[in-house]
Amino acid sequence: MARRPEADRFSTATRLRLLGEQTAARVYRSQSRRQARRSRLTGRAAFLALVVCSLVVALAYPMRQYVSQRAEIAEQKRRMAEARERVEQLRDEKARLQDDMYIQRLAREHLHYVLPRETGYIMIDPRAAEERRADDEAADQPWYSNVWNGVDNADRD
Repeated sequence: MARRPEADRFSTATRLRLLGEQTAARVYRSQSRRQARRSRLTGRAAFLALVVCSLVVALAYPMRQYVSQRAEIAEQKRRMAEARERVEQLRDEKARLQDDMYIQRLAREHLHYVLPRETGYIMIDPRAAEERRADDEAADQPWYSNVWNGVDNADRD
Protein backbone atom coordinates (compact mmCIF):
# COMPACT_ATOMS: atom_id res chain seq x y z
CA MET A 1 0.00 0.00 0.00
CA ALA A 2 1.37 3.25 -1.02
CA ARG A 3 1.49 5.93 1.49
CA ARG A 4 -0.18 9.05 0.71
CA PRO A 5 1.78 12.23 0.95
CA GLU A 6 -0.87 13.67 3.21
CA ALA A 7 -0.53 10.85 5.71
CA ASP A 8 3.27 11.11 5.56
CA ARG A 9 2.98 14.78 6.07
CA PHE A 10 1.12 14.46 9.30
CA SER A 11 3.08 11.65 10.91
CA THR A 12 4.86 12.57 14.13
CA ALA A 13 8.26 11.38 13.00
CA THR A 14 8.00 13.32 9.78
CA ARG A 15 6.88 16.43 11.56
CA LEU A 16 9.73 16.20 14.03
CA ARG A 17 12.23 15.64 11.23
CA LEU A 18 10.93 18.65 9.29
CA LEU A 19 10.87 20.77 12.42
CA GLY A 20 14.49 19.80 13.20
CA GLU A 21 15.61 20.55 9.65
CA GLN A 22 13.89 23.95 9.69
CA THR A 23 15.35 24.79 13.07
CA ALA A 24 18.82 23.69 11.97
CA ALA A 25 18.50 25.78 8.80
CA ARG A 26 17.45 28.83 10.83
CA VAL A 27 20.28 28.39 13.30
CA TYR A 28 22.79 27.87 10.50
CA ARG A 29 21.53 30.99 8.67
CA SER A 30 21.59 33.15 11.80
CA GLN A 31 25.08 31.89 12.73
CA SER A 32 26.42 32.48 9.24
CA ARG A 33 24.89 35.98 9.19
CA ARG A 34 26.26 36.72 12.67
CA GLN A 35 29.67 35.41 11.70
CA ALA A 36 29.64 37.39 8.48
CA ARG A 37 28.50 40.47 10.33
CA ARG A 38 31.07 39.96 13.09
CA SER A 39 33.92 39.35 10.72
CA ARG A 40 32.96 42.36 8.63
CA LEU A 41 32.67 44.64 11.65
CA THR A 42 35.76 43.23 13.30
CA GLY A 43 37.83 43.84 10.18
CA ARG A 44 36.45 47.32 9.75
CA ALA A 45 36.87 48.11 13.42
CA ALA A 46 40.43 46.81 13.38
CA PHE A 47 41.25 48.88 10.30
CA LEU A 48 39.63 51.96 11.81
CA ALA A 49 41.52 51.43 15.07
CA LEU A 50 44.75 51.01 13.10
CA VAL A 51 44.12 54.23 11.17
CA VAL A 52 43.26 56.18 14.35
CA CYS A 53 46.32 54.86 16.18
CA SER A 54 48.51 55.70 13.21
CA LEU A 55 47.15 59.24 13.11
CA VAL A 56 47.65 59.68 16.85
CA VAL A 57 51.22 58.40 16.65
CA ALA A 58 51.96 60.45 13.53
CA LEU A 59 50.52 63.67 15.01
CA ALA A 60 51.63 63.34 18.64
CA TYR A 61 55.23 64.48 18.19
CA PRO A 62 54.48 67.40 15.83
CA MET A 63 51.70 68.62 18.13
CA ARG A 64 54.00 68.41 21.13
CA GLN A 65 56.66 70.35 19.24
CA TYR A 66 54.10 72.92 18.13
CA VAL A 67 52.84 73.51 21.67
CA SER A 68 56.35 73.75 23.13
CA GLN A 69 57.47 76.14 20.37
CA ARG A 70 54.42 78.34 20.93
CA ALA A 71 55.29 78.52 24.63
CA GLU A 72 58.90 79.33 23.78
CA ILE A 73 57.80 82.06 21.35
CA ALA A 74 55.58 83.60 24.03
CA GLU A 75 58.48 83.52 26.51
CA GLN A 76 60.83 85.16 23.99
CA LYS A 77 58.27 87.88 23.26
CA ARG A 78 57.93 88.57 26.97
CA ARG A 79 61.70 88.78 27.37
CA MET A 80 61.93 91.06 24.33
CA ALA A 81 59.36 93.43 25.84
CA GLU A 82 61.32 93.49 29.12
CA ALA A 83 64.53 94.20 27.21
CA ARG A 84 62.86 97.08 25.35
CA GLU A 85 61.69 98.57 28.65
CA ARG A 86 65.20 98.23 30.07
CA VAL A 87 66.69 99.90 26.97
CA GLU A 88 64.26 102.81 27.39
CA GLN A 89 65.21 103.15 31.04
CA LEU A 90 68.90 103.16 30.15
CA ARG A 91 68.35 105.77 27.44
CA ASP A 92 66.53 107.98 29.93
CA GLU A 93 69.35 107.52 32.45
CA LYS A 94 71.92 108.34 29.79
CA ALA A 95 70.07 111.53 28.88
CA ARG A 96 69.88 112.52 32.57
CA LEU A 97 73.60 111.86 33.02
CA GLN A 98 74.30 114.42 30.29
CA ASP A 99 72.88 117.12 32.58
CA ASP A 100 75.45 118.75 34.91
CA MET A 101 72.85 119.63 37.54
CA TYR A 102 71.80 115.97 37.81
CA ILE A 103 75.43 114.88 38.24
CA GLN A 104 75.93 117.53 40.91
CA ARG A 105 72.82 116.36 42.78
CA LEU A 106 74.01 112.72 42.67
CA ALA A 107 77.42 113.76 44.01
CA ARG A 108 75.80 115.62 46.90
CA GLU A 109 73.46 112.74 47.80
CA HIS A 110 75.77 109.77 47.45
CA LEU A 111 79.26 111.18 47.94
CA HIS A 112 78.38 113.97 50.41
CA TYR A 113 80.08 116.64 48.32
CA VAL A 114 79.50 120.29 49.21
CA LEU A 115 80.02 123.46 47.22
CA PRO A 116 82.43 126.16 48.37
CA ARG A 117 81.08 128.28 51.24
CA GLU A 118 78.65 125.48 52.28
CA THR A 119 78.88 123.54 55.50
CA GLY A 120 78.39 119.81 55.25
CA TYR A 121 77.05 117.72 58.09
CA ILE A 122 75.88 114.16 58.60
CA MET A 123 73.15 113.10 61.04
CA ILE A 124 73.87 109.92 62.97
CA ASP A 125 71.05 107.60 63.88
CA PRO A 126 71.01 107.08 67.68
CA ARG A 127 70.08 103.41 67.28
CA ALA A 128 73.10 102.85 65.08
CA ALA A 129 75.30 104.46 67.76
CA GLU A 130 73.96 102.03 70.38
CA GLU A 131 74.72 99.07 68.12
CA ARG A 132 78.25 100.42 67.62
CA ARG A 133 78.74 100.64 71.42
CA ALA A 134 77.73 96.96 71.74
CA ASP A 135 80.33 96.12 69.10
CA ASP A 136 82.94 98.20 70.98
CA GLU A 137 82.40 96.03 74.07
CA ALA A 138 83.40 92.99 72.02
CA ALA A 139 86.59 94.79 71.03
CA ASP A 140 87.60 95.09 74.70
CA GLN A 141 87.60 91.30 75.12
CA PRO A 142 90.33 88.91 73.94
CA TRP A 143 89.82 87.29 70.56
CA TYR A 144 89.15 83.82 71.91
CA SER A 145 86.29 85.16 74.03
CA ASN A 146 84.74 86.65 70.93
CA VAL A 147 85.07 83.31 69.13
CA TRP A 148 83.51 81.43 72.05
CA ASN A 149 80.64 83.95 72.28
CA GLY A 150 80.05 83.52 68.56
CA VAL A 151 79.79 79.74 69.01
CA ASP A 152 77.35 80.21 71.90
CA ASN A 153 75.23 82.61 69.85
CA ALA A 154 75.17 80.18 66.95
CA ASP A 155 73.95 77.42 69.26
CA ARG A 156 71.06 79.59 70.45
CA ASP A 157 69.86 80.33 66.92
